[in-house]
Amino acid sequence: MQLLVNGCSISVVQMGPDFLLVDAPINHPPGAASLVLQVDRSERRWNVRLPNGISAESKRVAIAGGM
Repeated sequence: MQLLVNGCSISVVQMGPDFLLVDAPINHPPGAASLVLQVDRSERRWNVRLPNGISAESKRVAIAGGM
């Protein structure tokens, strides 16, 4: 699973109902992003909001429904 934000791809190690745990966080302000889930040859993408942005200091990233 990947989080795509402003051309960057961040590996997602766990997903909860309103958060993600990412492998290598970066600093990014609140805004829009896309989640990509790929299993074998099947891929699903959906848009999410990052209401608090991403902090390089925390692997936990809050998400909210699509835009």
